[in-house]
Amino acid sequence: MKKISKIPQLIITLSFHLAVWLIEHFSNIERYQKKVDKLQELEKGTLGKDIAECLSKNKLRLVPGYESHDLKHVLLDYKMNPVDEIRMQAFMIGNGNVSILSLAIFLYGFLLLPNKWRTFYKDFKSGLASQPIKHWQIDQYAKYCTADLRKRVIGTEDIQVVMQVKMKKLSLIASCLSMILGVVGMLYCLPFLFSPVLEDLVGAGFPFVGGAVLFAAGLISFSINNRKAGPNKDFMPAGVYSKVA
Repeated sequence: MKKISKIPQLIITLSFHLAVWLIEHFSNIERYQKKVDKLQELEKGTLGKDIAECLSKNKLRLVPGYESHDLKHVLLDYKMNPVDEIRMQAFMIGNGNVSILSLAIFLYGFLLLPNKWRTFYKDFKSGLASQPIKHWQIDQYAKYCTADLRKRVIGTEDIQVVMQVKMKKLSLIASCLSMILGVVGMLYCLPFLFSPVLEDLVGAGFPFVGGAVLFAAGLISFSINNRKAGPNKDFMPAGVYSKVA
């Protein structure tokens, strides 16, 4: 049984290393190595220095298009291994960074590692309760203290407030979708309403009314939600964080 339970872990590990090899092999990373060298010159304790040391420790290189990915590993204190990669994706999904790649990686680990579901859920909740970081770039935060950034980012949000905001956004999207479907339904049925054939009138009449109801319901819901929506909370500018002298 122990050998069987290790098979999913082995599959994920092999997939992880294969993905890293493919990314490095088909990317021009010479220019980015110079960037890592500059990060190594930064003061100890800065995010840039910690990223460079993390890459060196794990024998990895900075890859074009994945710089912010390495930043998140260091900032959130997730190790450069397959399980922590999936944990970080769970955090980022909760944090609002939902993409096809992040969902694919998370679902891959979710299906193969049911014994980690509770851990993944905790990471997801931690992402909900943290400041959004999906747009962070190394150049922007390299000189700031890693420990200070963590304190100001992780666990600083009220989950209930975050969920309320997300539900409002979801409700607004649903309202817009309802209006769009209603209009499409009415436009589709409209030509048949002028038909001399009674069956066409009856067959198109009910869907047309249904489309009108959908549009009206969506419009009312959109108006109510838009009226209730308060001002958006802007993320703190980089200047609030302390740089390492």
